[in-house]
Amino acid sequence: MARFDRYMLSQLLVLFGFFSLVLVSVYWVNRAIGLFDQLISDGQTALVFLEFTLLTLPYVILIVLPISAFVAAVYVTNRLSSDSEMVVLQTAGASALRIGRPVIFFGILVALLVAVLAHILVPAARSELAGRSQEISRDITAQFLKEGQFLHPTDDIAVYIRSITDLGELEQLFLEDSRDPDAVVTYTAERAFLVRGDTGPRLVMRNGLAQTFRPETGRLSTVAFVDFAYDIGALIGADRTRQRDLRELSTPVLLNPSEADLASASGELADFLFEGHDRFAKSLLAIVVPLMGFATLLLGGFSRFGVWRQVIIAVVLIILVQLVSNVAEEAARKDASLFWLAYAAPAVGAALAAVLLYSTSLKRLRGRTPKGVAA
Repeated sequence: MARFDRYMLSQLLVLFGFFSLVLVSVYWVNRAIGLFDQLISDGQTALVFLEFTLLTLPYVILIVLPISAFVAAVYVTNRLSSDSEMVVLQTAGASALRIGRPVIFFGILVALLVAVLAHILVPAARSELAGRSQEISRDITAQFLKEGQFLHPTDDIAVYIRSITDLGELEQLFLEDSRDPDAVVTYTAERAFLVRGDTGPRLVMRNGLAQTFRPETGRLSTVAFVDFAYDIGALIGADRTRQRDLRELSTPVLLNPSEADLASASGELADFLFEGHDRFAKSLLAIVVPLMGFATLLLGGFSRFGVWRQVIIAVVLIILVQLVSNVAEEAARKDASLFWLAYAAPAVGAALAAVLLYSTSLKRLRGRTPKGVAA
């Protein structure tokens, strides 16, 4: 049995690595396409795109690992059943739980990987990603260097550039500043370019016109200029402080947030507690999910027609566990005292796996009962 444990565990790990690689690639390509369009259209380089895609990988891997573990467990169990290896072990007297010991060890290994991702890598990557996203959003050059469309760096600023030369000079510029509702200023210029200033980038306009409209009086005043510098750096610096995402915060902060933590992040106390406990629940679910797949396929026994029915049942049970997780999350995020519902999904999954393993053992005991002897 010890040799069988090593054999089955090695098969699980190999197929787990293969399915993880495939699923991560599919998820990564799907997310990278949208990210590529967004970053390249904002004037960012391929290096920035590569940096962003690498920072999204830990979260993608966190989502994929339990799925890969389930698929690997189902595939290996199906192959062992098809090759009659599982039947030999059962005939030799090995219990369902004993046969499933490699699956439990495998689930523990996956749970450790999930724990490292959920508690360390994903928060660090999300925090770095949010910081880089904010830097890019403040990159006024990338926001302004788009020709042929109206841009809105802020709610009160509108910019239009007809064309951009190879030297980076802006031609036929339109800029409307409505931050002061009592005096809306519209700037038009034949040419403009961006330069660095003490407070950040400045937009220098050449040969233009500044029109100031006062709604109270209905008067419009115009001033022609040869050179005019518009301070964009001061405008960007006035932006409000970014609200942190809960996925950026460390687990200790989520489990015991201070008033400053609650004020700095977008979420209530219930959201903090659920997010913190959900990270532990994800690790427990990584143990339960492959065990559910193994137990479901073991219930059907050997069949020359395959175990496709058991595979369907296993998938349905996983969907049921996910539904329980969704319902529990919705309830726990409304009431901080219900944070324990984060463990509802792994608890239900463990109960289902225990029932399936017990049913398999009970079925074997009934099959061994001699005829004419009361059970």
